[in-house]
This record gives sequence, structure tokens and C-alpha cells, in this order.
Amino acid sequence: MAMNLNMAGGAQGMMKEGSTLADGVDEAVLKNIGATKQLAKIVQSSLGPNGMKKLIINHLGKTLVSSDCGTIARELEVVHPAAQMVSMASAAQDSEVGDGTNLVVSFSGELLKLAEELLRTGLHTSEIVQGYELAYAECVRVLPELEVARVKNVRDAAEVAKAIEPVVAAKHEGVEGILSKVIADACVAVLPPAPEAPILKADQVRIAKLRGGDVASSTMMKGMIVMRPSETTVQQLEDRSKVVAFNCGVEMATTETKGTVLIRTADELINYNKSEERALEAIVKEIADSGVKLVISGGSVSEMAVHFLEKYQLMCLKITSKWELRRLCGATGCTALVRLGAPTPEEMGSVSKVSTKELGGRTVTVLEQLGDAQTKIATVVLRAATASLIDDLERAVDDGVNAVRMLCKDPRLLAGGGACEMELSKRLRDYCEASTGMDHYALAKFADAFEVVPRALAETSGLDQTKVIAELRDQHAAGDATAGVDLAATLSGGGTGAPVRDGYAVKESALRLAVDAAVTVLRVDQIIMSKPAGGPKK
Repeated sequence: MAMNLNMAGGAQGMMKEGSTLADGVDEAVLKNIGATKQLAKIVQSSLGPNGMKKLIINHLGKTLVSSDCGTIARELEVVHPAAQMVSMASAAQDSEVGDGTNLVVSFSGELLKLAEELLRTGLHTSEIVQGYELAYAECVRVLPELEVARVKNVRDAAEVAKAIEPVVAAKHEGVEGILSKVIADACVAVLPPAPEAPILKADQVRIAKLRGGDVASSTMMKGMIVMRPSETTVQQLEDRSKVVAFNCGVEMATTETKGTVLIRTADELINYNKSEERALEAIVKEIADSGVKLVISGGSVSEMAVHFLEKYQLMCLKITSKWELRRLCGATGCTALVRLGAPTPEEMGSVSKVSTKELGGRTVTVLEQLGDAQTKIATVVLRAATASLIDDLERAVDDGVNAVRMLCKDPRLLAGGGACEMELSKRLRDYCEASTGMDHYALAKFADAFEVVPRALAETSGLDQTKVIAELRDQHAAGDATAGVDLAATLSGGGTGAPVRDGYAVKESALRLAVDAAVTVLRVDQIIMSKPAGGPKK
């Protein structure tokens, strides 16, 4: 049997038929770098407030128009394993921080592009990796020194709105003044009272998308909007009405086993039906006697139940999603019950006002908490003319909410507009001059890679990239650490005017993930692919 084997087949003879293997700098490393460079090239032009949008038609035929890097990388469905690592780093940044995804992809792509130049000059991969890790360690040490401001009070909506304005502008320039105020009001409304630590969860701020009107009509409200009307004729409630929520349907429970009832006369049939009616009416009467005015059902509401709810003048909302039911419980302060019956005072919640409105051609029910009433849920009502625009606004709001969430954890701010990156580049060049080993070259390239941010901002704004980079270098060499790209075709130095600020936690996380992705790609020296399962392709 040994004579049947291909003794001279090498690696191909060792593996299953149909497997492929690529190794070496040219076959593996440079091809991996080429794929990541292409992904970075796609998203770089979307960086900043003047970033270009991408029109993507996904595999389901849905059209997306967005400049959000997280959305672009997700919808592209990248299959190349090396580019997929960078895409996953971007997804990790999106889930952990919620902003800075473009910086992860752009910076890691630039690091790999400059590493390719070093490889072609003869440097070994391990020397480049060692230099990059040294440079990153120096950046981590220097970054706290670049703090220029901090949010002193995250419960001050005006201060928070000013801090997150650049984040919203980077996704949808022109409406940042409107959206940042709405987002800040919504986030501050759901923060716990002052003695407790300000902790914000992203899902505490809901988004209701209603087509029609313009962005200036977007508002915020404490509470929730349910995209359906009441099941009963009671459409309005005032004066802090009590609320009960059921995790089951408002109807008579069916038996667990099948049974047969023998009915001999018409009177027996009438009495059988009336016994079920009396039982259901007793349950509804108990609920009404407890003071409840609004019943929230997590399942179906039978016609008989609607009849008795009408009789006792109760409003009823049917919620089919268990997640929406959980958020409604957070908005009203009630507990979802698994039994049908009268709630205890601890299980009931309250709502200041319930009203049925027609917004954007849809009949919706609005549950609001007015005045100083506490709520765990706030809703941003977005208005826009087209579906693609309103989806893009939703992504901007999502980034703004995550920016506030990170400010609650770390209120420090860094100079934006590429100023922080240029200062890190300058500090790294100074550090590089003291280095004498082979990692000196990688340190210098790491410093050059930071210039991708101001260069991309200048390019998307129609400025001369070479002139902008040269002027920024001069200003930072002169000691101005806050000089960044001014999109009004001038350079803003010394923090004059309305300076752009970036969150410290966002920048720190983006640098870490970008360097990790780039180093991981550089460490790969072989690509081994097994034969795909499933037989021949169609």
C-alpha cells in the first residue's frame, strides 16, 4: 500500500486532495497585507464629517447608504481570513465602545502597508512586530499626557451634548446640533439619581423611526412608543395611572390535557359558557379593583377579555415581543407576571400619561413619564423623509449613546481632528531617535502610520494633503499639541474657536485593537486551506 502513495508530493501529498498551502513572504504575508490594505482603502474615505458614503446592496437585496465603518465591514461579508481579522477587530470595537471603528481599520491597514515596505527592504517579520509592540507601549504611556479636557458632570445635558457633537457630526454632518442635544437629554434622563454612580446601558435609550417630516422634528421623551393602538376603546390616560404587565395572554387558560364534556340540554350549554365568562370577569374585576388602568399583555387578548376590559374601562396594550415587554416594564416600573390576576402594590407600575397619536402615517401609543418621574427607558423619535436617511440617523444616534456610555466610565477628552494622532507621531519620532536596534525602522513607520488620520480628513475635505501634513508637523514641533485639521480650510491651533474633542476610552481601545490585528496578520507565515465540504460547486 505504501507504493501507492506519492512519496515526492511534499505538503500537497501529505494533505487531503483538494487542499492548498501558501507559505513564505510573497505567497502568504504580502497577500494577507494586500487584502487588509484593500479593506482599509474602502473605509478610509468615509472618515470624518466630510467622509463619503458607501452604497451597499447586501445578499438580501437591501440597499444601505452609510459612512459607518462598522456597518460597511459587516455588510461586505469579507471572506479573506486576514482581512476578516481586521473586520473582527472593527466589530469588537463596535460592541465594546460603539465608536472609532474606522480608526481601527484605517490604522491597522496603514501599519500593514508600511510593514510591507520594510519587508521588501529585507527586515524580518519578528523585527517589525517587536518594533510595533515597543511603539504601542510608548503610545500607551504618552496618551494620558495628551488629555485636554474632561466632562465634569455627566448629568449636565448641555455639557454632554457638547462632548458628543463631534461623534454625531462624523456620522451625519449638518444635524449634529439637533441630534446631540436630543441624545444627551435622553441619556441624562435614564441615569440613576445623584448619589449613585452614573451608569448607562446602551439599550436604555430606544429609537423610534417614523418616516415623514425632517430631522429638526426629531424629539426625545421619557418612556416608550408602542407601534400599535390600544385593544380597547380607552385611548387616553392621565394623572399617573397604575400599570400591570402579564407575561401571558389575557384569556382563559386552556387545559393541559384534552377532555370531553357531555352536554345533554341547551341549559347545560348556556351554563357551561357562562361559567367561563364569570371566571374571566372575576379576574378582570380584581384587576380593576386594585386601581390598575392600563393592562399590558405579553400574548393574545381574547374577544371575551376585550369585552370585560371595556366593561371596567381599562386600557389594554398587546405586546408580542418579550424584549419590548421587558423594556416597557423598565419604563413603567412594573413587574411582568406569569399569572393572570390582581397584582400586589409592589408588582404594579405607574405612568404619567398614555396617549394614542398618529405619527408618520402610523397609529402609535405613547407612554410618557412627566416631570421628575424616574424611568429606566427613554426614546429618541427620529423623523426623516426616506428609509435610508432614517437608518443612517439611527446609526448616528447609536454612536452618540455609546459615546455618552463611555464618558460615564472615563470622562477624559483628547484633541480631535487628527491632533492627537499627530502629537503621538511626533512623540514617537523623538522616542525613535534614542533607539539603536533594528526595531528603529519599525518605530519610525509606526509614527508615520498615525498621519493616515489627518491625511484622510484633508482628502475628504478637498484640502492639499501634503500642505496640511507639513503645517501640522511644524505646529506640533513648535509645541502646539492641539493643532488639528480644520475643515474650514484653515488649521485650528491652540484650541481656539470650537475645538473638536475625541473620547479617551475610544482612542485607547481603537489603538489597542488596530495594533493587535496588524501584529496578528504579520505573524502569519502560512495559509493552509482544506478542501471545501459539500461536493463540487454549482
